[in-house]
Order: sequence, then structure tokens, then C-alpha cells
Amino acid sequence: MPHSHRDFTLEPDQTDRLANLAGPFNEHLRQIELRLGVTVDNRGNVFRVSGETRHAELARRLLQEFYALTESEVLDAQRINLLLQDSSIAALDEEAAAGAQEITIRVKRGTIRGRGPNQQRYLHAVATHDINFGIGPAGTGKTYLAVASAVDALEDNRVQRIILVRPAVEAGEKLGFLPGDLTQKVDPYLRPLYDALYEMLGFDKVAKLIERNVIEIAPLAYMRGRTLNDSFVILDEAQNSTVEQMKMFLTRIGYGSVAVVTGDITQVDLPKQVRSGLRDAIDVLRDVSGISFTFFSANDVVRHPLVQKIVRAYEKHDAAQNGAKA
Repeated sequence: MPHSHRDFTLEPDQTDRLANLAGPFNEHLRQIELRLGVTVDNRGNVFRVSGETRHAELARRLLQEFYALTESEVLDAQRINLLLQDSSIAALDEEAAAGAQEITIRVKRGTIRGRGPNQQRYLHAVATHDINFGIGPAGTGKTYLAVASAVDALEDNRVQRIILVRPAVEAGEKLGFLPGDLTQKVDPYLRPLYDALYEMLGFDKVAKLIERNVIEIAPLAYMRGRTLNDSFVILDEAQNSTVEQMKMFLTRIGYGSVAVVTGDITQVDLPKQVRSGLRDAIDVLRDVSGISFTFFSANDVVRHPLVQKIVRAYEKHDAAQNGAKA
């Protein structure tokens, strides 16, 4: 694909509007870079976008449109995501997916394949990268497809075990003291992963694999000091990891292992003063070769049709509220 630069200046040169466009720690610019596969550099109001020609041109146009919006509203990550959805970026997603080999996974209930370009690209990325990030709202299949890929790798003897990891963070409500041993204490947090395993392997087989430690359940805090070789590791709900926990987790990966990190940066349950490790990883690792990022949106929701409508309604409501505050 031909690559090119797009140099342009955003007028008027107003510091507060430029900060609004870029977002905290340039988060909005990073979001555009990751979705379009381009690099955005700027000095003040002078910008350069580098990348594949069509992507660079679209990024230039979007930045100019977003800058015009900063005159009347405060942009946030959700608003940027919604604006990207409404742009012609969907056509580029389909184009990228068309160039990737389709991945199909055979499990007990049948054959699993990606629905739509983003899921297809996600499965292809997991099959071809050692560390993968799947980021987006509930119902987009990011965790389900990660578990399917893990089961496929285990049954094909490409890995020796599956390790399921989740931060033990209460989702907006206090659960109090949980009785039982370690597995019983963390079971409520890992239920979505269990459900996917039961569906693909059956209850009895999953129970036997857990008993033999072929499938291991681990709270994120218990991963420190380990090195994971020949394993398929899934970190679910990664938006609730801290920066230190995310760095610790990613540096556990050993030879012959695959890691998939899933999460939704709009559903962080950490204290407000604590930065999400998933948000931080997007900024820090975006240029590291060998690591893939797949961003999902409401268009990728594959649950009940109402789930997609619910996600979109909340996105529009949040965008309207942020506009009213401006």
C-alpha cells in the first residue's frame, strides 16, 4: 500500500481547543491512530499525519472536523469513538478484514467464525500475534472469541494449558466477604469465562481440566513472580487493572505463549484517582511490533439486537451530556 504524509494547520490557533482535541495525555489522538493505523504528530496547531494514503487522508479530514466541534463541545473518549463510527472508517475496516485470511474454530457446539470485519480481523490477529488487545463494549465477542481461540490452541496441542485471569474488582457494588477457598472466591468474577468454556467443551470436560490444572483460574494479583510458558493466557476485564498490574501481567509471558487482553475502557470500576492499566497500555504499546490492537464498537455487538441499541443509546446520552457541560 502506498504511504504518504498529510501536513496541515488547524485554525484558529487556540490552546484550549487543541487540548480538547488531543484529550488527556493525547488519548484522543492515540485513539484515531489505532483505529486508522496512522501516526499523528503535531507541534501546536501544525499537524502531520503519516500512513497508508487513504487512511492518512481520512485522518486529516477527521481531525479537521473534530477540531471544528471543539468550538462548541468538550470531547471525550466515548464521543471520539462515536464520531469514528459515524465516519467512513467502517469501509476501511471491511477492506482490512478482506485482506486477512478467515479463521474458523471447531468446538463441541460447531464452528465459530468472526461475524463482521472486526471480529474476523481480531481472530486473525490472535492467530498471528503473541500479545493481543481486544477493546470495546459488552457483547462484541472479544472474550468469547478469545476463549474459543484458547480452546482451539489447547486441543491442537499448540499450548499446554489455558490460564484465565481477571482483576478482582467489584463492579460498582460491595460484595462483602466471600467464603470458600481461592477458586470459590474468584469464581463470581470469572463466570463469563466459565460460561464460554462450558459451551465449547462441556461441563464435565472443563471440570476435569480444571482438576488437572490444565485450565487454571487466577486473580490478577496472584500472577506476580510467575513466568508462563506454553500457555494461552486471557486477561478479562482489563480496564480494572492498574498500570502496575498491567505491566506485571504482560511481562509474565514466556516462550510458546499467547496472551489476549480484553476490556472496555468506558466501564472502569477503579477509584477515580487510579489510572486504568488498559488505557495506559494503549498509549505505551501502540508502536510495539508483535502486539495487535482490535477496537470494537456498537456495530460489532452480536448479542440480542436490543444490546446494540442499548450501547448506542448510552453513547449518545453521554455525548449529549458532555456537550451540555461545554
